Amino acid sequence: MPGHTADIVPVEVEEVTIEGHAQRIPLRVYAPPADGTTRPIVVYLHGGGFLHGDLAWGDGAARAIAAATPAVVISVGYSLPPAYPFPAPLEDGYLACRWARSHARRLHADADCIGVAGHDAGGNLAAGLGAMARDRKEIPLRAQALLAPLLDPSLTRVSHLVECPVGEMTVTACAHGYRAYLPGFRQLMHPYAAPLESRRLAGLPPTLIISAALDLLHLEAEAYAGALIAAGVPTHMLRIPDVSHGSLATNARALAEVSAFFAQQLSPRARPKKQTAAVSLSPAPRD
Repeated sequence: MPGHTADIVPVEVEEVTIEGHAQRIPLRVYAPPADGTTRPIVVYLHGGGFLHGDLAWGDGAARAIAAATPAVVISVGYSLPPAYPFPAPLEDGYLACRWARSHARRLHADADCIGVAGHDAGGNLAAGLGAMARDRKEIPLRAQALLAPLLDPSLTRVSHLVECPVGEMTVTACAHGYRAYLPGFRQLMHPYAAPLESRRLAGLPPTLIISAALDLLHLEAEAYAGALIAAGVPTHMLRIPDVSHGSLATNARALAEVSAFFAQQLSPRARPKKQTAAVSLSPAPRD
């Protein structure tokens, strides 16, 4: 659900509309005060279970990441299913990356230093963008951060021991979202839509995955982290206790971790590194 950080972060906000995959889509550009340096770019995709959400849902996260990294954050108002199923939302994200590159100079940003982040359904899209950028070799994605991402349309990795707060994401709601986003049977296995089904994970950018302990779907995020590590992708996995699926997008610790990750990975001094991996699972129910 939409939320805001506790403090008003000092960023300038610009509203933009661009041509999307199937219709025109809104972008919201968050830029920290100019200080003479060239900032990296982070493309952010809001949550909402594929069926809901807009730029307001990602406002708190986008502001926090822009101020703390610091980076120019492009929040994407991607088209929503069922009117616009796969691949429209994903292609909207890709077109937002292309727009960011083409306008980098005006934004005082580095066109070759881009990260992508997303929560919930936006985490699915961010993971898909990582694979698309690797395959199309046009967008230089250098890092991806996934917050409670939806990665498994089969919903075979659900934790039955977690007691979620009232009003949180349910398996039924998640299934409805997947059916709207992926109406075709073959789409359920497409590696850009079902990252956990992909057998080709090598070459993806360094990845931060943060799961919420009070989330029925936290196991799929953690399974994806393991698959990335096995494929040689530098990956850091963190589970935060006492946090629900929906609230993770505005959790102060989660956003601080995302900003620190991008500050490191998108630094002008950063260079591709050999495989590194770290897993930090805070106390949570055993599954």
